[in-house]
Parts: sequence; structure tokens; C-alpha cells
Amino acid sequence: MASAIALPGLGACNPADPGGTGWSGGWVGASAERGHRLRQMSAITQADGPLRRAQVLVLGGGIAGLATARALLQQGVADVHLLELEDEAGGNSRGHAMGGMACPLGAHYLPLPGPAAPELQQWLDELGLARQQAGRTVYDERHLCHSPQERLFIDGAWVEGLLPPAEAGSATLAQYRQFAQAVRQAQRELGFAMPTLGSTWTAAHAALDAQTFAAWLAAQGLRDERLRSYLDYCCRDDYGAGIGSVSAWAGLHYFASRHGFHAPGEEADPEPVLTWPEGNAWLARRLAQPLGADRLHTGCLALQVQAGRHEVTVQAWNARTDRPERWVAPHVVMAMPLFIAQRLLAAPPPALAPAVATLRHAPWLVANLQLRAPLLQRIGAAPAWDNVLHGSRMLGYVDAMHQALRPEPGPTVLTAYWALPEAERGALLSRPWQHWAQPVVDELAAVHPDLPAQLLRVDLMRHGHAMAIPAPGVRGHPALQALGPPGAGVPGGRVHFVHADLSGYSVFEEAFTRGTRMGRALGQSRLENPLRRSRSRLA
Repeated sequence: MASAIALPGLGACNPADPGGTGWSGGWVGASAERGHRLRQMSAITQADGPLRRAQVLVLGGGIAGLATARALLQQGVADVHLLELEDEAGGNSRGHAMGGMACPLGAHYLPLPGPAAPELQQWLDELGLARQQAGRTVYDERHLCHSPQERLFIDGAWVEGLLPPAEAGSATLAQYRQFAQAVRQAQRELGFAMPTLGSTWTAAHAALDAQTFAAWLAAQGLRDERLRSYLDYCCRDDYGAGIGSVSAWAGLHYFASRHGFHAPGEEADPEPVLTWPEGNAWLARRLAQPLGADRLHTGCLALQVQAGRHEVTVQAWNARTDRPERWVAPHVVMAMPLFIAQRLLAAPPPALAPAVATLRHAPWLVANLQLRAPLLQRIGAAPAWDNVLHGSRMLGYVDAMHQALRPEPGPTVLTAYWALPEAERGALLSRPWQHWAQPVVDELAAVHPDLPAQLLRVDLMRHGHAMAIPAPGVRGHPALQALGPPGAGVPGGRVHFVHADLSGYSVFEEAFTRGTRMGRALGQSRLENPLRRSRSRLA
């Protein structure tokens, strides 16, 4: 369970009933105060603190950092340590619990990996989530999303699926079919893959990357309101920004790299996904488990990274002991957003500044609403795992107890997602939790009038820089490509970058694959890499 935090003046974790509503709440999860301490503690970087050594030091315990550490361990690099700012590793894939019910604080599902993600597929096999049978992959049905999977509230009723309905012979249906054909053509002629490391980058991809998705749709004559509202929802859901902000490459990649786009009447099965009550925290915790408490150091904030000829020195602050620490390692992996890496490095590589300048990050609010009883059923499709409100500023909600095999509905937690405009980042930090909880409740109460009467508590998680936005020019930016290989232009080649930022957008597959490949590359390298030979010297 994520620990609650309190920020001065915000009333965080105040159990009092806000305004006599009958429910309480507070901020949980990430400690914004601890993260922002980096700005205020430059003087501490000069303090020595106790000296600790490692063969490889990973900074950042999100999926990329955890995958890097796991791969290093598999390569026989036993003396790998990971520093994580928060009290639980996992980054955007952490979990929470309310009333004894697990729920997510961020990412809540994983699409089944395709042929471009062999590293991820191998790990899922190791976890027992999948097995190879007669030449095909078979997944454990207990972890696949149960039916019904998705529904949409539109025109006063719930309908199955998330694509707005279109009548036979309508202009909307014609536009759906035209876009479906465009996606199939892009898959066939250009090629898209998830993760993007599994596909080539061509001039045709760059042309798509140079314009917004909205501009590309207009150029294709795709102007139907229902189509564009659905595509805008998809982009906000995966990228944190709508069709007017993300590139045409990103808009097409959403469909062409995975399940495609299917107009009503076209034969297609719902996209199968893996999910758990706590969301992708189920995966993150299993990724962190091999490290153990002796290698995974939570509550540890890196303050400065200085690369030398033979080793890298990291000044850190241990929030648990409230004192400085100094780490030394032959190799350091920067597994955090690039703008944070830029602040930490005493001598950043030339490509880092332009990479940071090109990236924008979307702020997110995740609200978990604990209900004492199930909500009344509205007209239309039955309650589903994923529930979306057409035209809403929010992204809908998932039911944490949907995967539970209980005979009758009962108490549950609804997890509501809200990708905020970038201009709201400051307000997300400065305004009290009640300011954000009330509009979430109001939005859901518009379609569930009985929700306020069933609501016990609202716990909110804020992600100030949740994910990189794949705006025009980001995915193909040469600075991001330059930072990907081991060494990445840092003097001595001993500092390495691994984060989903390098892909220009943030999903589990990108972070896991980059981390796994970086860990394997460092573990297998023998060229000026003392990972195996100098263990006794570093002990």
C-alpha cells in the first residue's frame, strides 16, 4: 500500500469530511516534497556521507530501471544496486489499497506482446502468465481481462466497446471505414512495432512525425466528430495529449503497432489485455523482487552524478536516515526522465540538452474512489472493467474488483484517470486534494447519480510529469537517438541512459525493453568494463 504524504498547507491526508459530503480523502503515493528537494539541496552534494560501492548503480526504480537491474543480475552481475526516490519502486506502475481492496495508482493493464517484444514475452513466460503450446502462446485466463471488457456512455445509455456507434449507411460509418483502411495501409507499407525499437525509421515515418495527428486527419478528409472524438480519447489515454498535440506518427502508431482499427461490421475480437486489481503494480513488484532489500534502496534521492575516467561518483540523500550518502561505481545507469538526468549530471553529454528541450510531459491525476456498495445499473450495456464517458474531460474509470470471481457485486474501488493540460501542472501541486476530488466525483455522478451516497473515501495520486508527449518532431529527434546506446557520449562511457523518454512516449513495453537490452549490453560487455573482473577490488 502506498504511503500517504502531507505537504505544507495542502491539508493532505486530512480525514475530515470535506464540506459535509459524507466522504473523506487525501493525497497518496508520490512525495512531491521529496522530489522537489533536489532543487533546494545543491549544498548537500558537497557533503561526503558514508561511502558505498557497487559494480553497477541504477538510478531510478521505474520499469526501465527495474528491468535493467534484472537483466544485469541474469548476466551474472551480482553487485548491482538501485536507488529509488519513493518508498516503493515501480514508477507509473505502483499500487494502492482501500478497504482491503487493491487498486492502481497509474498504469493498469498490459496488452499482449507481439513479435517485436521478445524480451517481454520471455519474462511473461517466466512468470507463468503465458506458455508455449503447439507453436502458439497461450495465456493464463485468470490474468486476462474478464468480460465485459469495455463500455461507453453515449446518447444517454451504455453501449459495448469504446467506439461511438454509427448507423448503417451513415457518413460516420464511411469515415470509420476510411480510417480503418488508412491504418491497414500504414501497417502494410510503412511498418509499426511495439516497442518502437523493433521497427525501422524511414522518411515516410519522419513525414508523419512532422505534423499533428489533427492536421493529418484533416488532410485525409477525416472530419467526422465521432471519429475524431474517439481518436482524441485514444491519444489522451496513451499519450496524455489529444490529436491537436501529438504527431500523426503517434496517432497511427497507437493502432498500427498493435490491434489495428476496425469499423463496425468488420470482423474483430476485443484486444486481449493482462490486468490485475492493483494494475501494473502486480508486474512491477515481481520485477523488483529479485533485487531484495539489500540491493533495492527506496527513499534514496540522487543529487549529483560526476563521471570520472575510471568510476562514477553519485552524491545522494537517504530520506530514511535523513543524511547524505556517497556511492561509487564503474558504471551508472540513469533510469529517470531526461530532464531530471540533466539536473544531476555534472558534465552532461551534448545531446542531453536538445533532447530535454524537445520533450514535454503530461501531468496526470489518478483518483481511487472507495464504494460501500455497487452502483445501480443504468440502461444499456452491463458494467465493465473499463468504463468511458463520451465527451468527458476525464478518461473514465476501471473497476478494481472486476477481476474478482465473486458471485454477487459488492464493495469496490473505482479508479478514475484524468490527463490534465500541461498548464495545470502547477495547480496539481499547489491546490488541496478537495479541489481535485470534487470534480472527479461530480463527473462520475452525472452518469451514476447514486455514487455520492455510496462513496466512503477518495485517495488521489498526482503525476506531475507522468509521460512524455509524442508531439511533432519528438519521435525522430536525433538527440533522443544519440542517447540510446551504452555510453551515450558521456566522457569515459560510464554513464548510460535508459527511460521511456528515449522513445518519445511512455508505455510499459518501451521501458521494459530498453532496460532489458541495456542491462544485457552492460553485462555482456568486456571492453573497458570491469563488471566481472574487479568485484574483489570494489568489495
